[in-house]
Amino acid sequence: MKPPHIRCLPTALTPLADKFYRAQRSPMRTKQADQVWVAESDEIVGALCLRTVADGFWLTSLLVAATRRNQGIASHLLDRALAEVEAPVWLFCGPALADFYARLHFKPAADLPVELAERLSRYQRTKSLIALRYR
Repeated sequence: MKPPHIRCLPTALTPLADKFYRAQRSPMRTKQADQVWVAESDEIVGALCLRTVADGFWLTSLLVAATRRNQGIASHLLDRALAEVEAPVWLFCGPALADFYARLHFKPAADLPVELAERLSRYQRTKSLIALRYR
Protein backbone atom coordinates (compact mmCIF):
# COMPACT_ATOMS: atom_id res chain seq x y z
CA MET A 1 0.00 0.00 0.00
CA LYS A 2 1.48 3.35 -1.01
CA PRO A 3 1.82 6.05 1.65
CA PRO A 4 -0.97 8.62 1.73
CA HIS A 5 -0.56 12.10 0.28
CA ILE A 6 -0.39 14.78 2.99
CA ARG A 7 -1.58 18.35 2.49
CA CYS A 8 -3.04 21.37 4.22
CA LEU A 9 -6.64 21.81 3.13
CA PRO A 10 -7.77 25.13 1.72
CA THR A 11 -10.41 26.70 3.98
CA ALA A 12 -13.20 25.89 1.53
CA LEU A 13 -12.41 22.16 1.86
CA THR A 14 -12.14 21.88 5.65
CA PRO A 15 -15.69 20.46 5.90
CA LEU A 16 -14.17 17.31 4.39
CA ALA A 17 -12.18 16.83 7.60
CA ASP A 18 -15.37 17.19 9.65
CA LYS A 19 -17.00 14.55 7.44
CA PHE A 20 -14.02 12.27 8.12
CA TYR A 21 -14.28 12.85 11.88
CA ARG A 22 -18.02 12.07 11.83
CA ALA A 23 -17.43 8.90 9.78
CA GLN A 24 -14.94 7.78 12.45
CA ARG A 25 -17.54 8.52 15.16
CA SER A 26 -15.31 11.19 16.65
CA PRO A 27 -16.55 14.34 18.37
CA MET A 28 -13.63 16.27 16.85
CA ARG A 29 -14.57 19.21 14.62
CA THR A 30 -12.71 21.98 12.83
CA LYS A 31 -13.20 25.72 13.14
CA GLN A 32 -12.94 28.11 10.21
CA ALA A 33 -9.61 29.59 11.32
CA ASP A 34 -7.96 26.18 11.92
CA GLN A 35 -5.08 24.96 9.82
CA VAL A 36 -6.40 21.55 8.77
CA TRP A 37 -4.01 18.87 7.51
CA VAL A 38 -5.09 15.57 6.00
CA ALA A 39 -3.57 12.31 4.86
CA GLU A 40 -5.32 11.03 1.74
CA SER A 41 -5.26 7.83 -0.25
CA ASP A 42 -8.46 7.46 -2.25
CA GLU A 43 -10.14 9.27 0.65
CA ILE A 44 -9.08 11.01 3.85
CA VAL A 45 -7.47 8.48 6.18
CA GLY A 46 -6.14 10.92 8.79
CA ALA A 47 -6.58 14.51 9.88
CA LEU A 48 -5.28 17.05 12.37
CA CYS A 49 -6.10 20.64 13.25
CA LEU A 50 -3.79 23.39 14.40
CA ARG A 51 -5.59 26.27 16.10
CA THR A 52 -3.87 29.63 16.66
CA VAL A 53 -3.35 30.37 20.34
CA ALA A 54 -1.07 32.94 22.02
CA ASP A 55 2.20 32.93 20.09
CA GLY A 56 1.80 29.44 18.67
CA PHE A 57 -0.69 26.70 17.90
CA TRP A 58 -2.81 24.20 19.77
CA LEU A 59 -3.05 20.75 18.20
CA THR A 60 -6.75 20.19 18.77
CA SER A 61 -7.22 16.89 17.02
CA LEU A 62 -5.25 14.10 15.44
CA LEU A 63 -7.10 11.07 14.20
CA VAL A 64 -6.31 8.23 11.82
CA ALA A 65 -9.03 5.95 10.42
CA ALA A 66 -9.38 2.81 12.52
CA THR A 67 -8.56 0.60 9.52
CA ARG A 68 -5.32 2.51 8.82
CA ARG A 69 -3.78 2.73 12.29
CA ASN A 70 -0.29 1.47 13.12
CA GLN A 71 0.97 2.29 9.62
CA GLY A 72 2.89 5.47 10.54
CA ILE A 73 0.23 7.79 9.13
CA ALA A 74 -0.13 9.88 12.31
CA SER A 75 3.64 10.37 12.54
CA HIS A 76 3.95 11.39 8.88
CA LEU A 77 0.97 13.72 9.15
CA LEU A 78 2.41 15.40 12.25
CA ASP A 79 5.92 15.62 10.77
CA ARG A 80 4.61 17.32 7.62
CA ALA A 81 2.35 19.78 9.46
CA LEU A 82 4.96 20.67 12.07
CA ALA A 83 7.60 21.25 9.39
CA GLU A 84 5.49 24.19 8.20
CA VAL A 85 5.16 25.78 11.64
CA GLU A 86 7.90 27.83 13.25
CA ALA A 87 6.03 28.57 16.48
CA PRO A 88 5.40 26.45 19.56
CA VAL A 89 2.71 23.78 19.31
CA TRP A 90 0.91 22.54 22.40
CA LEU A 91 -1.39 19.56 22.83
CA PHE A 92 -3.26 17.69 25.53
CA CYS A 93 -3.24 13.90 25.56
CA GLY A 94 -3.85 10.95 27.79
CA PRO A 95 -0.75 9.61 29.57
CA ALA A 96 -0.81 6.49 27.37
CA LEU A 97 0.07 8.64 24.33
CA ALA A 98 3.01 10.45 25.94
CA ASP A 99 5.61 8.05 24.48
CA PHE A 100 4.17 8.40 20.97
CA TYR A 101 4.46 12.19 21.13
CA ALA A 102 7.89 12.03 22.81
CA ARG A 103 9.19 10.14 19.76
CA LEU A 104 8.03 13.14 17.70
CA HIS A 105 9.99 15.56 19.93
CA PHE A 106 7.15 16.77 22.15
CA LYS A 107 8.14 17.47 25.75
CA PRO A 108 6.11 18.14 28.90
CA ALA A 109 4.84 21.72 28.79
CA ALA A 110 6.14 23.59 31.81
CA ASP A 111 4.27 26.77 30.94
CA LEU A 112 1.08 27.08 28.94
CA PRO A 113 -0.57 30.17 27.54
CA VAL A 114 -3.31 31.30 29.95
CA GLU A 115 -6.08 30.23 27.56
CA LEU A 116 -4.72 26.68 27.38
CA ALA A 117 -3.90 26.46 31.09
CA GLU A 118 -7.52 27.31 31.92
CA ARG A 119 -8.85 24.84 29.37
CA LEU A 120 -6.57 22.06 30.63
CA SER A 121 -7.68 22.71 34.20
CA ARG A 122 -11.33 22.31 33.15
CA TYR A 123 -10.62 19.15 31.15
CA GLN A 124 -8.65 17.57 34.00
CA ARG A 125 -11.74 17.67 36.21
CA THR A 126 -13.16 14.74 34.23
CA LYS A 127 -10.19 13.06 32.53
CA SER A 128 -6.52 12.41 32.97
CA LEU A 129 -4.60 14.62 30.54
CA ILE A 130 -1.08 15.95 30.23
CA ALA A 131 0.14 18.98 28.30
CA LEU A 132 3.00 18.66 25.83
CA ARG A 133 4.92 21.19 23.76
CA TYR A 134 6.80 21.01 20.47
CA ARG A 135 9.58 23.63 20.09
